[in-house]
Formats: sequence, C-alpha cells, structure tokens
Amino acid sequence: MCAIGNTKANPRPSAEVAGILHVHFGGDERLEPFRKHTGLVAPIDRVNVDTDAIVPKQFLKRIERTGFGQFLFYEWRFDENGNPKPDFELNKPRYRGASVLLARANFGCGSSREHAPWAILDYGFRTIIAPSFADIFYNNCFKNGILPVVLPEDRVDELFRRTFAREGYRLTVDLEQKIVSDDDGFCEPFEIDEHRRQTLLEGLDDIGLTLRLEEKIAAYEAAHPIV
Repeated sequence: MCAIGNTKANPRPSAEVAGILHVHFGGDERLEPFRKHTGLVAPIDRVNVDTDAIVPKQFLKRIERTGFGQFLFYEWRFDENGNPKPDFELNKPRYRGASVLLARANFGCGSSREHAPWAILDYGFRTIIAPSFADIFYNNCFKNGILPVVLPEDRVDELFRRTFAREGYRLTVDLEQKIVSDDDGFCEPFEIDEHRRQTLLEGLDDIGLTLRLEEKIAAYEAAHPIV
C-alpha cells in the first residue's frame, strides 16, 4: 500500500486522515447494517462469472460507490445498440426489484476491481448466495455491506429449481441466526467468520472500524507527539 504523504514532516490527526480516506475512496456513506433480509430472488445460472462481466472495464471511471448499478452485467443485459436483451434474467419482469442474487460456483473471479460489489449493491442486491466465491471478491463484499453466503452445491441447485418454478420466489437471509430459509420448508444454515458477521451487523467498513478507536488513537498521539 502506498503511503500518503510524509507523516513525520506533516503529521495529521488520525481521524482527519480517516475522513480524507472516506472522501477519496468512496467511503463517505455509512454502510447499512445487515441483520435479516427477505427479498425476491434473481438467478444468474452461469459458473465462473468474472468481475469484467459484472461491471465491464469501460465503466470504471468513477471512484464513488454509487452509480454503478446501471452498468451491472451490462454486456449481458444490453445489445450493441443499448437495447435490453429480453432473454437475460435480470431483464425479465418477474425478477424486477430482486434483492437476493442466486449464483453458481466461483462467482466474482477475475480482476480484483471493487467496482463489482459496488455495482451489485447499487443495483439493489443485499446478498449473494453461491456454492463458492473468488477470494478477493468475497472479501470486497463485506467491505461494501453485501453478505456473500456460501451453501452446499446441492442446496444451491435446489434454490435454482425453486426460483425457476415459482414466480415471485423469495428468500430470507438471517445473519443473526446464520440461516437461509423460505416459506415452504427450505432451511439451511451457513458459516461465516464472526468478525465479518459483526461488521455487517453493525454496518461498519474498515474505516468505520478504525474510527471506533478514534479516542484511543487521539490519546496515544497526544502522549507520543512527533517532534
């Protein structure tokens, strides 16, 4: 990671540095806490969906978190003239307003662009359920208030069957209890690192976690002035 300036020559209170990081890296909005969410399910029935498919590289000009939803799966959603492709899942009326994304294995592979979870969240998805995720994408989801849920492949298969069979299919993802369920008997627990679980429950990103220690950091700086 690159250093910001010369901290010895130009010391700056840690809280002010955190504020600058928020402005420059799109963290100026507090993350919405995730506790329990019920929403319409939309399926992406493809394995190895990479980040370039999630948000194509030609749209990576913004540094804010917002505004990327319009570019989500752009080359799958639209033809070369910008017209919606009616056969693509997210363009079908039955999935309009979905907030639970159902995906296949290795979702989010490819480059490490954080714009991918930004686009997913901005489009309206709060959680993604898949058999597996690419590691960097998985980590980036937590940093941006999205809950990635890993379920066994056979259970994900069952969710795809239920989603395709019933228009308006909804799932409840309970982070407090660590359970995915529907109204017709599907109930599956999931595992999640406890630290990540707590950050989502409290709506904290990395900068938010640092700011919780602001008083201790300020006290340390006061006791150890840079001369």
